[in-house]
Amino acid sequence: MTERAETLLAFDYGEKHIGVAVGQTLTGTANPLASIRVSDSSPDWDAISRIIDTWHPDALVVGLPLNMDGSEQTVTRRARRFGNQLLGRYRLPVHLVDERLTTREARNRLAAQGRAGDDDHPIAAQIILESWLTEQSVRP
Repeated sequence: MTERAETLLAFDYGEKHIGVAVGQTLTGTANPLASIRVSDSSPDWDAISRIIDTWHPDALVVGLPLNMDGSEQTVTRRARRFGNQLLGRYRLPVHLVDERLTTREARNRLAAQGRAGDDDHPIAAQIILESWLTEQSVRP
């Protein structure tokens, strides 16, 4: 029996921008897509809807920003709330994944490409999705 390829969208939640990446389970790869603005604690839901309408994902992955010791912070609760809002609006499965150090890794990747200072949010979303895909591939 062949495993069905699933398309996933990942979100790197931030208080000013939300990075978005797309990936799929068959190849286990992810690519950065966009950075969505957040104004007054409210994401640009129209932009998110356009991305969802374009990619028709099977599931969504949201990065959960934790402190280095694993404890939660204010933005952790906001990211959880964002995940719940995605679930309520789009009725798609939402998976939360630890996103510690993804911004640092995104900046390192950009610097290695000679693009230091570019928008790191979509790259952070890509790393979040790569992490989730890797975790799924090692599960029995």
